Amino acid sequence: MTPEYVVCADTGSTFTKAAAVAVAGADAGRLLATSAVATTVGPGQDVLTGLDDAVARVVREAGGEPREIRVCSSAGGGLRLAVVGYERVVTAEAGARVGLSAGAKVVHVSSGPLDRDGLAGLKSARPDVVLLVGGTDGGDAAVLRHNAARLAASGPRVPYVVAGNCDARDDAVAAFVDRGRTVVACANVLPRIGELDPHPARAAIRDVFVHHVIGGKGLTKGPRFARLVRGATPDLVLAGVELLADSGIGDVLLIDVGGATTDVYSALTPDAEQAALHRDVVEVMWRGRTVEGDLGMRWGATGVADAALAEKLVSPGAEHDEIADAARIRHDDPAWLPRTGADRAMDARIARLALTVALRRHARPAETVDGRTPGRDLSSVRVVVASGGVVRHAEPGVLRDMLEPVLADHAGGWKVPLAPRLMVDERYVVAAAGLLADDHGGAAAALLRDALLPVG
Repeated sequence: MTPEYVVCADTGSTFTKAAAVAVAGADAGRLLATSAVATTVGPGQDVLTGLDDAVARVVREAGGEPREIRVCSSAGGGLRLAVVGYERVVTAEAGARVGLSAGAKVVHVSSGPLDRDGLAGLKSARPDVVLLVGGTDGGDAAVLRHNAARLAASGPRVPYVVAGNCDARDDAVAAFVDRGRTVVACANVLPRIGELDPHPARAAIRDVFVHHVIGGKGLTKGPRFARLVRGATPDLVLAGVELLADSGIGDVLLIDVGGATTDVYSALTPDAEQAALHRDVVEVMWRGRTVEGDLGMRWGATGVADAALAEKLVSPGAEHDEIADAARIRHDDPAWLPRTGADRAMDARIARLALTVALRRHARPAETVDGRTPGRDLSSVRVVVASGGVVRHAEPGVLRDMLEPVLADHAGGWKVPLAPRLMVDERYVVAAAGLLADDHGGAAAALLRDALLPVG
């Protein structure tokens, strides 16, 4: 008898992955079937073609009919978020961190009262959503009201999430409503100095993405895809990483080398001294994610060559030119697949460079208005998970070489993991676990425990 199961699918920029996961009884968390097909996006294509194909394959293998289908998506370029705040080192920085934790690529951050040039810069960033923050509760309300009025009158025609001073929230929302704009209000991301509350804003951004953004990407006709999508893929992967860390396994680091981006997730547990040190202005997001839109294996391959040169990971001249030429081939034909040993070796080389640069950007000390903030201390990470197509198809020795910078790259100025277990998400289960985490937490945890594989 076929167990009761849910199909979880991720429509990525290059491939659509699906997994059938049992969710009830003794079988809860058992992976029944997986599939991966090319994502169908672009002129004359419908994203549902690839999604329906991937789902049909796992249903045929699992048997019976699924309880439901749940989807996360990063097709169409993912979620582009702009943050407009009050004072950069406090509210705008808090908003940017919330955006990163919500699976968005933060493409613009501004602070203070918006003027004509500020509006022009915001529009040129082409955001999908604008997060409007500003002031602690009971603090300054004038800037939030001013920015809401300017954005409602002249800002980009996208949805807005208002997550600032509660005293000005109703006035800000009314300004958008009066102009016929789409707006969602939620609790302040920074109710008091040093206290960051990302969860309401993160949930609001997810809701806006599902109900207002995904249907406007030109991926499909009709509402069915939007009804299936639960959120942006990075948001659901972060939920899976958090679930894994909370299972008792310890601090977790996950690196996903994709076709368009390379994403890094970390779920860390600060000690009391670290926590106190970072509460002066904006509380550190100990669980978060960064996305590097210029680093990928296909759409983002050309950016890898340039970033590696800037980071002095490759030498100018012949070495850089060789990587740049290979990257251009991959960028121009995202469906390109390696055919020879040399092709596979170059894929592994590009992946290692993308991974190294992305990890440096995620963990290195950051520049702020008041100076440098400490980098992320990764020394306590107990599990490192590698994900992405290039990882899935790599031989164990190649994969270990690909991941070597995680343990040995000290150039970024942070503490690397000391003695972690290296795991591979060979069957793309972390996103599936994130899709199940809210109401099938036990099944999601069991899936992660059983389906993540040690690097051989």
